[in-house]
Amino acid sequence: MKKKVSLKDIAQQAGVSIALVSYVLNNKEKESRVGKEMAAKIRQIAQELDYQPNQIAKSLKSGKTHTIGLIVADISNPFFATLARIIEDEAKKSHYTVIFGSSDEKADKAWDLIHVLINRQVDGFILAPSEAAEEQVRYLKKQHIPFVLIDRYFPEIPGSFVAIDNFRAAYDACTQLIRTGHTRIGMLAYRTKLFHMQERIRGYREALHDHGLNSAIDRLKEARYTHVQDDVATLINELTAPEIATDALFFATNTLAINGLKHINRLRLLVPTDLAIVSFDEGEAFDFYYCPLTYVQQPVAEMGKGAVQLLLEMMTNKNASARSALLDAQLIVRQSCGTHA
Repeated sequence: MKKKVSLKDIAQQAGVSIALVSYVLNNKEKESRVGKEMAAKIRQIAQELDYQPNQIAKSLKSGKTHTIGLIVADISNPFFATLARIIEDEAKKSHYTVIFGSSDEKADKAWDLIHVLINRQVDGFILAPSEAAEEQVRYLKKQHIPFVLIDRYFPEIPGSFVAIDNFRAAYDACTQLIRTGHTRIGMLAYRTKLFHMQERIRGYREALHDHGLNSAIDRLKEARYTHVQDDVATLINELTAPEIATDALFFATNTLAINGLKHINRLRLLVPTDLAIVSFDEGEAFDFYYCPLTYVQQPVAEMGKGAVQLLLEMMTNKNASARSALLDAQLIVRQSCGTHA
């Protein structure tokens, strides 16, 4: 086994003290103490010897591990996968490593991840909280652990977050379906009390109300996260039954849309002729669908970068006040919502 290179090895080869090597490699060199040529020589020797700093020792000395805990709902979801990658890349610019975890929308699994990451001594958290996670947020506040909520937040709990205006995005999406002549518009959402989903539902309902499309028939349907495939099929069957005759569908997430489109194909319904479609979020699967889909595009890059920057501020300044960013989404209009009537 190859012997680990130490500061002493570098010092001996450079002909300087161990303290001076440590000073240079920790980015603390100043011209008044270390000349540019000597600093460059020490760094060159460290590179040639493939020196790897002892992160544990550095953490003990600084009290920081330069790691961030990221907990999302489902890392296999394209939205969260993209968000995680952006967060990872942005954190790396400030020499932070990101440790990922998925809660699968389960509060108890999120608790387990939080405790594991705290034991790993992460310096802070970025969280997309699951339902009933209010206690977790309050716990982090009580423990004075820096955190930023992303995508979802709890209006009643003060804290830093980065999210989009879900109400406005849903309102605009449904208004587009109304503009293209649809009057019997349904919505498929998840059965949850999470604020972001309730805001999307509120946007859907208010768009219908503002355009005089109130109906005795309730076309809002909610699927269970744990039974999404079966529930979506059942709910679409209900919405397309002759007595309800839905002519357009707004899917509250891309996973609902993908499962929904599969079942719509099984029913041999044509998009947008038989059923117009708008989805919240995009997905790679949309590119392979015969009809280009209209979707709500979230500013994922802005969300991820904003969350990292907020967290870095909190980790470097313990007195930093809570800040929030509510971003606008963009509706990408394509063929699936039909043409103007």
